[in-house]
Amino acid sequence: MTTRRQASRICLAALAMVAGAAITGCGMMPPPAPASNMVALTTQLRAANEVPPNASQGSGSVDAVFNKDTSLLRWKASYSGLSGPATAAHFHGPAAIGANAGVVLPWPGPITSPMEGRATLTPAQAADLMAGRWYANIHTAANPGGEVRGQMTVRN
Repeated sequence: MTTRRQASRICLAALAMVAGAAITGCGMMPPPAPASNMVALTTQLRAANEVPPNASQGSGSVDAVFNKDTSLLRWKASYSGLSGPATAAHFHGPAAIGANAGVVLPWPGPITSPMEGRATLTPAQAADLMAGRWYANIHTAANPGGEVRGQMTVRN
């Protein structure tokens, strides 16, 4: 027969083994999956990013979220310091940094700061956006080709 002290030690040892197994098992659990269908994008709008660059003191930003399951792109833009009122704003593409391209997605007017928009993209548009081949551009009367521009990049 075992003594009371030995029984107590056996119980403590068994408890330690169970606790160790539980902790080890928790460590083997996969981390929660991120919302892999959502992609965050961003850019900083600057006159120096225009092709060719201009002397505007304007600046701004665009933050966007693209849902890969539904192909819905939602964006928020803000800007300040432009040479005058914005006359148009768009996403252009496909183009690398330093190259120009046509309008791929116009922003609905009126163009104000801040503003929001949304659109459902085609598979080709989504591929170009995810590959960094879209840029945001805000136009003014003084800079009809674009006053501030920024390449959209994935941030997550």
